[in-house]
Amino acid sequence: VQLAESGGGLVQAGGSLRLSCAVSGFSTDEYAIGWFRQAPGKEREGVSIIGGSDGSAYYADSVKGRFTISRDIAKNTVTLQMNNLKLEDTAVYYCAADHLYLRLGVVGHHDADYWGQGTQVTVSS
Repeated sequence: VQLAESGGGLVQAGGSLRLSCAVSGFSTDEYAIGWFRQAPGKEREGVSIIGGSDGSAYYADSVKGRFTISRDIAKNTVTLQMNNLKLEDTAVYYCAADHLYLRLGVVGHHDADYWGQGTQVTVSS
């Protein structure tokens, strides 16, 4: 099983980035898959989750209206489109998957079956 993130980088405030999580070892419609982030000195928190069975999307209040999560079952990828980025969005972003359930809020490593290695997103002024 592998989750491989890509698409991070440096962007100015107000700009956009698109993160992608390439999944291998299971299908994206079998697991709940989400994006989490961890800023320096802060705990890891949930950003957005897409349900495995029905594809329902959930967002942290801080990103609602700016971020969109989607999945491509054929390509076995999950994407996070991030628009109107803010300085406070700067963090390492992780893709994670769980065969039962993922939750938003502060999470630990044990809160998901699998984690990717992370990709850095830096928003500058």
